[in-house]
Amino acid sequence: MSPAALPLVRVPVGVVVERHRADSPWTDFVWRAVAVLPDEPDTKPWTVLREENGTTLFYAGSAMVDLYGSETARYRDNLASGSPAIWTVLSPAEGAWPYSVAAATADPSEGEAFTEAGANLVEAVPMPEMLREQIESFVAEHHVEREFFKRKRRQADPEALARRQHEGGHE
Repeated sequence: MSPAALPLVRVPVGVVVERHRADSPWTDFVWRAVAVLPDEPDTKPWTVLREENGTTLFYAGSAMVDLYGSETARYRDNLASGSPAIWTVLSPAEGAWPYSVAAATADPSEGEAFTEAGANLVEAVPMPEMLREQIESFVAEHHVEREFFKRKRRQADPEALARRQHEGGHE
């Protein structure tokens, strides 16, 4: 792996998941991530945090938000959006709990890419203030403005297109 592909900073977060009864004949519960906690709590995954009116909040486990120098423009756009988010990914799991924490990211494009695996539950949850400050500092330290270069199209040469049709002997 090249050094550019390695994260410069890894920030641990805890993922909070909500489970509530589904109003559906096909499934019993609806699951979704609702928050990330700054840092990694000293709590076992799938510990109940609160139960109320048929809804249960769990600490589902931890993940690392990896920050790359090459993605600072995306982090900056996320921070400037007015409601910065962390995208959480829960993947189907075998065992006592139906999901496991697979990832967390501050990169909106990476978060969207996680939705391509149809079985993943991907949620954008509010970014905690402490994490927002860390990412702002990271962007301030590592962002390099890159000039956008628009490629110029070559003009089509109708004569070359006409010659190509006749070269194969198909007249």
